[in-house]
Amino acid sequence: MNLEYFIAKRLITAKDNKSSISAPIIKIAISAIAIGMIMMIVSVATGIGLQQKIREKISAFNGHIIIANFDNNKSDATLVPVSKNQKFYPKFSSVPEVSHVQAVASKAGIIRTAEAFEGIVFKGVGTDYKWDNIKEYLVSGRLPNLSASLNSEVLISQFLANRLKLKVDDEFNTFFMREGQNKLPNIRRFKIVGIFNSGFQEFDATYVLGDIRHIQRINKWKPDQVGAFEVFVNDFDNIETVGEQVYEHTGSTLDSQTIVEKYSYIFEWLQLFDFNIVVILIVMILVATINMVVALLVLILERTQMIGILKAIGASNWTIRKMFLYNASYLIFQGLFWGNLIGIAILLIQKYFGIVELNPENYYVNQAPVYINVVYIILLNVLTVGVCFLVLLIPSYIITKITPVKAIRFD
Repeated sequence: MNLEYFIAKRLITAKDNKSSISAPIIKIAISAIAIGMIMMIVSVATGIGLQQKIREKISAFNGHIIIANFDNNKSDATLVPVSKNQKFYPKFSSVPEVSHVQAVASKAGIIRTAEAFEGIVFKGVGTDYKWDNIKEYLVSGRLPNLSASLNSEVLISQFLANRLKLKVDDEFNTFFMREGQNKLPNIRRFKIVGIFNSGFQEFDATYVLGDIRHIQRINKWKPDQVGAFEVFVNDFDNIETVGEQVYEHTGSTLDSQTIVEKYSYIFEWLQLFDFNIVVILIVMILVATINMVVALLVLILERTQMIGILKAIGASNWTIRKMFLYNASYLIFQGLFWGNLIGIAILLIQKYFGIVELNPENYYVNQAPVYINVVYIILLNVLTVGVCFLVLLIPSYIITKITPVKAIRFD
């Protein structure tokens, strides 16, 4: 029989515990651990969830790596075409981490309706375009059919549709300026077949997706000329390493740029979430640990006479310390149980019902995204238990200073 565990269990289940001095302090300690665990689970899940969601949205409209001519500067519109006859297209076999390559082209234009007008970037895509990234943002209609002959079908954002008062099956005129020529603009009439809403206003207020052949005709390009290549990688965490490999395996006239470099201001902002998460974890674990230290000290002082009697009959200091550590572990695991239960429940409610909404102009998403990972939750629990036990070894040392003679006479 485990004597220390047996005595600790009797102490926990004793009826006089509920009316003792330590009862409210124990409740506060359990509550502190539960609240701390809730805060840690929610902060990690929402912080990582927001980072991943924003990464997904940026890559959905740009890929992970963009390959284009050096002459295209940093504008969204394509200025100089690139030949599709490249070694890395349609399959980037020299870099195994690359999962997909697609050819695109962009051109600035102005949509004009009877009631309003908006400046846009018409993004031309082909049959190799990865629509899976856009499909989840589709709110009405369907995706354009690019496998048939050249047609006027386009995908427009809900933001632009609302401002221009357009809906699915409506048609509109778009004016494209002729580069370096004082001539009338090119006019194309498009038909809306689908409306998307990514919640990323920087893209929703800009892009209209349609057939790349429109841009090839307007710019008088050859059928094998495109604006740029968008490259997708298997693991976003390795994007910098893969980006360097992609750059090495492209021609000397081409430049490659990762979305981390292109949208550095967004990814630098996202990195702040890592710091915020670490700060929250430290503060919450510190608060829970302090409360547990206080609770353990109160338990020890409350049982001073019992400690003296156990020492008098031959119990060692470590045996008695283990009893109180078992007692403290019960409180810790009780707090963790309720903390995990409530924390995971909050995440599931947010994931499926989207209770907490965010301003997309500031956070690039409509509602707080959550990332539920069992591994992260287990690690948080292990970290909390480990830190608490290490710190609790210090106050339990006070037991070694209690002498049987004085303790038994303790009043």
